[in-house]
Amino acid sequence: MDLQIGQVLNPSYGLGMVALSFLIACAGSFVALLCARRMFRADGRLDWAMAVGGAIALGGIGIWSMHFIGMVAYSLPVRVSYDIALTTISLIAAIGISGLALYLAGRGGTRFSLRGWAAGSVLAGLGVCVMHYMGMFAMNMRATMEFDGARVLLSVAIAITAAAAALWLAFNLRKVSHQAAAAVVMGVAVCSMHYVGMSAATMICTAAAPANAFTIGGSFLGLMVFGVAGAVLLVIGYVMSERSIDDAAHSSEKPDTLFGRMAAATTRARLQSH
Repeated sequence: MDLQIGQVLNPSYGLGMVALSFLIACAGSFVALLCARRMFRADGRLDWAMAVGGAIALGGIGIWSMHFIGMVAYSLPVRVSYDIALTTISLIAAIGISGLALYLAGRGGTRFSLRGWAAGSVLAGLGVCVMHYMGMFAMNMRATMEFDGARVLLSVAIAITAAAAALWLAFNLRKVSHQAAAAVVMGVAVCSMHYVGMSAATMICTAAAPANAFTIGGSFLGLMVFGVAGAVLLVIGYVMSERSIDDAAHSSEKPDTLFGRMAAATTRARLQSH
């Protein structure tokens, strides 16, 4: 295709990658919701394993991986690669902000913190937007971007609303079936924010792509991200199951110990009566 400088580039989407982006958003959100319920122990202490797992699941998988796969699904009539430094920073930012948001919302321990929830929602929503647009600026291509301000503001509103819903659901729903439904709602919200944000940009052809030796690209990049994200979720799930088994073992020891003491007391009473 013979492109002219100043020509508006019309994007298209690979429906397969769009479907994968939604699937990974739901999967990451579901694991994050399960981790969030276990972030704080009964005595109010932070469980670091669950906190880190929740941050990675929500920020690294549910948000960042969804975003990156969605970016790969976005096809332009010019070659697109991604700046490694900006892409890495966006990943770290997504995990860090998600972890902080989960902590703020749940720092009341066993009691849900309304003030922390509000602060965490705004922080997470704005963080998602920063990550999203940083990821867009990581695109290395023969094009420059112009943004529709109204759609950008709409994407910010969606991000904050989605974050508020996710954090509330994370700390207020107990049944696994409810958390699965909540994860689907969160997946829809994250994808909506992403694709609204992408529609806010108009790509205009330029003479050449910016010179940058540190970029990544390729047609299999989205599948690679999906595979790595799936493997990370399996690891987090394994850690969560091990923690659940340990907690169940500790909780079963206490009744056994109490039963043993009661039995011993009963035995002593009988001996004394004889």
